[in-house]
Amino acid sequence: MTTTILVVEDDERIRTAVRLALQKEGWKVLGAASGEEALKIFQTEKCDILLIDIMLPGIDGFEVCRSIRKISEVPVVMVTARDDTHDVVAGLEAGADDYLTKPFAPKELSARIRALLRRVRLPSPELSKLEFGDLKILPDQGQVIVNGEVIHLTRTEFQLLVELASIPGRVFSREELLERVWGKDYFGDGRLVDVHIRRLRKKIEPEDSRPQYVVTVRGFGYKLKS
Repeated sequence: MTTTILVVEDDERIRTAVRLALQKEGWKVLGAASGEEALKIFQTEKCDILLIDIMLPGIDGFEVCRSIRKISEVPVVMVTARDDTHDVVAGLEAGADDYLTKPFAPKELSARIRALLRRVRLPSPELSKLEFGDLKILPDQGQVIVNGEVIHLTRTEFQLLVELASIPGRVFSREELLERVWGKDYFGDGRLVDVHIRRLRKKIEPEDSRPQYVVTVRGFGYKLKS
């Protein structure tokens, strides 16, 4: 089945260049020049991945991503013109799975998309049920339950939690989590892990500022408290 990518970019030259590069990989590419247009296309077309520029006319990329996240877990890559920590973190907080900084090489973009597609298609580790006090993880069902309540997690948050829970008490470095969740050939940075861990804590911890489950081991990484 052909992979369909929606490219949301107001600069026609960039949108065309990206479309041609992705089409060479054999993927179907749809284009939108604004956030409003992107949301309309998303309602009528089946999209496997979204590539969203932050700076758009009308509603910006952050708002587009938040709107998409209300209805879908489709992988989202945010594109920023600056390698600015604020833009990167804001994009990830809006629900993006990854980010790219302009200018980027077509090979880098293709590699990121392939990594995201592998993550979507890979099954979860073969663990039927994991319990840590009031936290229950059901990998086979893709569910997390806290105090009897089903908690909605994004695919990335869920995969991070399952990886940590696969060996309770073991410390995973940011680099190891990047490899396990984003893929062996991923060449991003630790900010991806930090932001998604922070989002995960807000959803599963009684107090995210004083985590009981996913704890930081300073200088080393993160672990799930056994």
